[in-house]
Order: sequence, then C-alpha cells, then structure tokens
Amino acid sequence: MNLLQYQHQVDAELDRLVPAETTPPETIHRAMRYSLFAGGKRIRPILCLEAAHAVGDAPPGVVTVACSLELIHTYSLIHDDLPALDNDDYRRGKLTNHKVFGDAMAILAGDALLTLAFQVLAQLDLPAEPKTRLIEELTVAAGTAGGMIGGQVADLEGEGKPPDASLLETIHRAKTGALLRASLRLGAICAGATRAQYEALSCYGEHVGLAFQIVDDILDVEESSEALGKTAGKDAQKRKITFPAVYGLGTSRRMAEEQCRRAHLVLEPFGSRSAGLHELADLIVQRKS
Repeated sequence: MNLLQYQHQVDAELDRLVPAETTPPETIHRAMRYSLFAGGKRIRPILCLEAAHAVGDAPPGVVTVACSLELIHTYSLIHDDLPALDNDDYRRGKLTNHKVFGDAMAILAGDALLTLAFQVLAQLDLPAEPKTRLIEELTVAAGTAGGMIGGQVADLEGEGKPPDASLLETIHRAKTGALLRASLRLGAICAGATRAQYEALSCYGEHVGLAFQIVDDILDVEESSEALGKTAGKDAQKRKITFPAVYGLGTSRRMAEEQCRRAHLVLEPFGSRSAGLHELADLIVQRKS
C-alpha cells in the first residue's frame, strides 16, 4: 500500500469537490479549505478505498465517496476545537479554524463541510439503491443514536465523572468508532460486497476504531504538543473519561494491541486483497501522532 499515493489521490479529489478560495463568498471557502488541507493523514478515506479493494476492483466514484468521510471528519474537528467544546488553539500543528477566522465563521465552515458531504453522495452517478445505502450509512455514523454526535455528547457529559469502563466504551464506539466503521462500510457498498464481506469489514472497522481511540488517549498522556500538533494533556485537564484513566497506560496498550490482533483475524477470508487493511491496522496502533 502506497500511503502517500493514496493521500495525493484523496487531496486531488477534495480539491475538485470543494469550491476554490476565490469562489464567493470567499471567506467561507477559505475557512473550509484551511482546515481541510491542514495536513490530515486521510485515514478514513484510505480505509474506504482499501475496503473496496478487498472486495474487488475499485469502482468508479469510490474516491469521491471516500472524500465524503474526510469532509465529515474535518467538520467535526473544527467544531471540537471551538471554545464551547474543547477550546483548543492548535490542530495538526496550525492555529485552529476559529483562531484564524473567528468563532462564527468556524461554525459555518464546519456546517458547510457537513452539508457538502451529503451533496457529494447525492450527486454520485450511481443507481438509487446503493446511493441511498451510502447516504444512510454516513448519516447514521455522524448522528446521535450510536453515532459521532451522540458520542461527543456522552464525552461532554462525562467530564469530571468518576472513570467508568461502560461509559468509556459507549463514548468511543460512537465518537470515534462509528465514522471509522462507516469508512469500511462505504467502501464495501461501493464494491458490491456480499453480506458476509460487509459484516467482516464492519467487524474490522469496530476493532480498528476502538484501537484508534485507545492510542489517541495514550498519546495525549505520553506525547508533547509539538509531536501531536495539538495541545497535549487536555484529557486529564478536563477530567475526561479515557482508557488510561480507567485502565492505566500498560493495560491500555495491551488493549489496543488486542483490538489490532482481532482486526487482522477477521480479514482472513479476503486473502491477499486485504494486505492494505492489515497495514492500516498496524499503522493505527503504532502511530505517534
């Protein structure tokens, strides 16, 4: 798997999909593109592309579908960083959107990216049935009942409460895991996966989603702000319910490795076509930022 090649492919398609900075109203398009092209790893779009590859030949339009995930992800980061939520000054080593464009424009930039994600899917040149499934998967993953927003609400309401394993899992399966799992499901749907293939890729997504969040929580404790590109130690400062807070660092590391092992196991039916997904599982657990 050539990660850099995938990132260039996704960036080129995002550049095509998002209005240029010179398109009126210029300020909102500058704000949208500022965060979108701030140096993200593109993990979610790449998971989508590799899921499609695991099923069969990547169909036309799959890169566009993959980009809808990055639009949702970036909107969530812009809003997460706002003073009313995590109140962070840096993201990916750059000033956060609201520090550059102001709170109001940052809110609108997030709203615009969210809206554009569904416009992109609605305008796909696909039959109605798979197109509807793609839109439904993304809306559920980004929504309130078991989705990203629901997880963010639970995360906010859990601040300052005693560390609780059940609440911790509820928060992170929704806040981070739902969109990561949807990345696999969108790729599977695009490639015409069987029910068994769809379920296997969903299971892989659940394991790597949980591993991703465990590692995120560990890095917030262990790494510097410079390494992370955002303020380190915010979880402890805000008394968030995290894996290290509940289980300690050593157990949290072992949990991430176990989720990675399970992710590898569920890919066995795909054989060599899932090599990229195996690499991504290892990357998610071994990353340092």
